[in-house]
Amino acid sequence: MYQAFFGLKERPFQLTPNPRFLFLNPRYREALATLRYGLSSSLGITLLLGEAGTGKTTLLRAALEAERSPDHRHVVLSNPTLAPADFYEILSEAFNLPHVTGSKGRFLMAFERDLLERHRAGGLTALVVDEAQSLTHELFEELRLLANLETATAKLLSVVLVGQQELADRLNDAALRQLKQRIVLRCSLAPLNLQWSASYIAARLRVAGAVPTEVFTKDAVIAIYEASRGIPRTIGVICENALLAGFAAQSKPVGRSIVAEVCRDLDLRVDGGAQRRDDHGGLEGRPAGGPSDPDSAARRAPSRFWVHTRQAGQQREPTEDDSGPTTTTDRSRMFRFF
Repeated sequence: MYQAFFGLKERPFQLTPNPRFLFLNPRYREALATLRYGLSSSLGITLLLGEAGTGKTTLLRAALEAERSPDHRHVVLSNPTLAPADFYEILSEAFNLPHVTGSKGRFLMAFERDLLERHRAGGLTALVVDEAQSLTHELFEELRLLANLETATAKLLSVVLVGQQELADRLNDAALRQLKQRIVLRCSLAPLNLQWSASYIAARLRVAGAVPTEVFTKDAVIAIYEASRGIPRTIGVICENALLAGFAAQSKPVGRSIVAEVCRDLDLRVDGGAQRRDDHGGLEGRPAGGPSDPDSAARRAPSRFWVHTRQAGQQREPTEDDSGPTTTTDRSRMFRFF
């Protein structure tokens, strides 16, 4: 609907985990490397943690795509709220093994033979469990036992657990200590700070064929960050609705007032009140405009320069952890990272 108006070839903020729109800051790049290593090495169990909406599934899809090979078999279980019988039935189908009704032992013998044959041929086998925080205690134990399948020199099955922070709490349960001891690789995702939120929005717009400065003003981007708290999924929802609202109002680039209206409709808060630092870096609590806001007139005038090309002598790009605090309060400098 709004693509032609904003110069887009496709919708940039769909909620599907499309690896084409993968955005990598230092932490996400490290997590991707960890996932790829876990999928390509016979090590044991790999763990990826992150709050809901931080992009775990997109990162997982990118890692699986990068490690795709005719000799490898990667099976993804995206709904793990299963009884053990259903779990093994799904594995039978996914690994093209004959399903023996009511015989877990015969399935395990066939499964181990399949793993050994692939290992001897130089291939790898991985079982990926998304939304792993929803696993029952019984299935955690089944996964632990499957991860025990091995030769004298290598694990036959690599297991990747992907889940929200509650998964870490569950793994601290004394009853799951044996499973936790088998986690060889561990990585986590955090919400984006202001700089990386702006860069995330710009990157998706560029992939979709648009010029970021012609789509959102700088103040609109700040408002999106304030309301989303740097959660990529929430950023996408706000941006999608803001583009629709901007198209309906024939307003380009989309300004802060449209974003604020969209956030009210989504029951999300664009902070008012005193300016302060939030827990993830960047500015929080900026006024939305009004008589007490000295910048309100400037906000009403679209700012078309929220993404700058870095020139020699300007502040260097951030190289530390993306969730670290923002060290500058100068808004004109904040967007020179891009």
